[in-house]
Amino acid sequence: MSTLAPGGPAAAAIADLWWFMLAGAVAIFAGTMALFLMAFRAQARGPASTRLWIMGLGIAFPTTVLVSLLVYGLLVGERLQASAAPDVVEVEAMGRQWEWGFRQVQGDRRGAETVGVLHIPAGRPVDVLVRSEDVIHSFWVPMLAGKMDAIPGKTNRLRLLASRPGRYAGACAEFCGIGHTGNRFFVVAHDPASWARLAQGTS
Repeated sequence: MSTLAPGGPAAAAIADLWWFMLAGAVAIFAGTMALFLMAFRAQARGPASTRLWIMGLGIAFPTTVLVSLLVYGLLVGERLQASAAPDVVEVEAMGRQWEWGFRQVQGDRRGAETVGVLHIPAGRPVDVLVRSEDVIHSFWVPMLAGKMDAIPGKTNRLRLLASRPGRYAGACAEFCGIGHTGNRFFVVAHDPASWARLAQGTS
């Protein structure tokens, strides 16, 4: 469940954003502490430059850091949007109290539902159509992508891509009632041969 151990490009972009934001926070904190220490030294040496303290270190520096974080965050957000691709696999994810059900989507056809386990092919983009049967839930697989709310009466789309086969833990990230803590699931990413066998068995 670690967001800093990405298993796909979307999670890697989110992890990079986290590190970038941490660096910005550290820079602003260090600047604030430097100003704090300089204040004591300035008392002994006389009045300090208002331009340096207020305009430079107090306004220009944090504004530059925060604007940089904002621009980088917007760019990452744009990259995470689901875009058209020829080999996209569509899956329905239905949140309910207190489990997740999944169905493969092929045109107008729906496969059999699996509960608690989402099967996807590794190395191919997967669009998860996130829905809810009852209350607001939140679909989250930290090692593959960010969170997406499941809202009753609405369908939200989340792009997953697992770089390698494996088993990835997921959970509901929105408090949805007394069974919320047990509302967990797994994403199983298959290699091409395993995915082909699975597709044949469910077609």
